[in-house]
Amino acid sequence: MTHASMARKYQPRRAAPEGERVATSAMIASLAAEGYETENAPFGHALVELAKADERIVGLSADLAKYTDLHILAQAMPDRFYQMGMAEQVMVSAAAGLAREGFLPFATTYAVFASRRAYDFIAMAIAEENLPVKIVCALPGLTTGYGPSHQATEDLAIFRGLPNMTIIDPCDAVDIRQSVPAMAAHPGPIYSRLLRGKVPAVLTRWKPDYQFAIGKAQVIREGKQVLVISSGFMTMRALDAAEQLAKDGIDVAVLHSPTIKPLDTETILREAGRGGRLVVTAENHSVVGGLGESVASTLLRAGVTPTFRMIGLPDEFLEAGALPTLHNLYGISVGKIAEQIRGWV
Repeated sequence: MTHASMARKYQPRRAAPEGERVATSAMIASLAAEGYETENAPFGHALVELAKADERIVGLSADLAKYTDLHILAQAMPDRFYQMGMAEQVMVSAAAGLAREGFLPFATTYAVFASRRAYDFIAMAIAEENLPVKIVCALPGLTTGYGPSHQATEDLAIFRGLPNMTIIDPCDAVDIRQSVPAMAAHPGPIYSRLLRGKVPAVLTRWKPDYQFAIGKAQVIREGKQVLVISSGFMTMRALDAAEQLAKDGIDVAVLHSPTIKPLDTETILREAGRGGRLVVTAENHSVVGGLGESVASTLLRAGVTPTFRMIGLPDEFLEAGALPTLHNLYGISVGKIAEQIRGWV
């Protein structure tokens, strides 16, 4: 095969039409919907507040502090921040060592780098030893338009199979802010997805008394016809889609499950077994190995068999392009969520 034929065969992947320039801002577009207030860097600020009261807390970054909001801690407490360079395996190994010495390390990077590059080090140095290292990762699922090298569409599946590992997929600024002290109090390792920068505050608008708790799912919106079980920013999308569907007379409940492992099977079985509702899972992750399959196996093992559907990313490497375009293309925009549910009902 000649170089010319190889070039013809292996064309770059792109979602934008030929010749169209995609602005950087569109590649990292905000998830905030109109009408929602935002909080700036909720993870970083919550960690600093916690660190003021707990001297054990330290932060580590693989040269991405600014992009995981850990720069807030680095600026406030530089003596408790460790810049490890572009070496994720070294970072998680150092975090394991710090945990052995009695510290509470929060290690941050991009989700693709923790799940793909550093997995063996996390498994052997952290999870097998059940050390209290908190791995907090930005760009989960389809939250960037920069293609498969940055899109962690399989991270939940990778870490779900790892013993001792707790997995958190927060919805918004409220979830993130409240999850930080909960993570610090948890005795074992945690992998948490992270929404960074200006993050919408959604949950308390719908449920003023909302309180994050590891291993607990909560009904955010009641509904009689459809139950959407969601995690991550898909919960805010599900809530907005439910508002659209209500105009068509379709009554949709939303059950937010911020913890993927351990899954709140008791609440899921109770809600899925109520009154013949269509049950739909919605996740910012591949349909392979994430929330949807976890819920499906929970229902099947318990003999609870509602009509069941999944909304998630396809089992493939995704395109690069403008993020709003990609969300529409892969069916996780508010409009596409509503359209799919409307068709199933």
